[in-house]
Amino acid sequence: MTLADLDLDADQRAFQDTARDFAAATFAPNAAAWDAQGEFPVDALRQAAALGFAGIYVDDAHGGSSLSRLDAAIIFEELSAGCVSTAAYMSIHNMASWMIDQFGNDKQRAAWLPKLMTMEHFASYCLTEPGAGSDAAALQTRAERDGDSYILNGTKAFISGGSTSDIYVCMVRTGGAGPGGISCLVVEKNTPGLSFGKREAKLGWNSQPTTAVIF
Repeated sequence: MTLADLDLDADQRAFQDTARDFAAATFAPNAAAWDAQGEFPVDALRQAAALGFAGIYVDDAHGGSSLSRLDAAIIFEELSAGCVSTAAYMSIHNMASWMIDQFGNDKQRAAWLPKLMTMEHFASYCLTEPGAGSDAAALQTRAERDGDSYILNGTKAFISGGSTSDIYVCMVRTGGAGPGGISCLVVEKNTPGLSFGKREAKLGWNSQPTTAVIF
């Protein structure tokens, strides 16, 4: 591999420029106010989605941009220069949306992805727990099958977008101990029994709410 192999191609430079210009015009002038006021910048996020930044590595057949993880890193680097907190939330939304695209069935993709790709709806990823950190093999949140549904019991901690997101992509235990007993379920915000903890006080990173998610 040579240095030339590591250079960005024309397409990568184009969306790098797009992300840089957008971040400079929309994120950077507002980042301090968003942080000071704890404002989740819905309009700015939806403007970013209109540029294709809500489903960067979601298949274009399902409304995404079909780009690579390297491409996403290029975009998030530029967005972070404008507002790192908001860009970080966008990376989480992208990850949760990709999981639905990659592992969901056609019915699930049709139900959730269209509004996630426009950021009419927002998504969070729920792994961390009070007693497990991000150690997936030790998570305790339990999901028990009940007919065609699941009943969940447990708590997720420090969830970006908690209480604000519409979709929660949750890692839960459906089997025995260890990683082999873990499954992924999608929980919608209006699901009975779902609640949220208080908004965490943070030194920064305040354009995205962080709460516990309680089942």
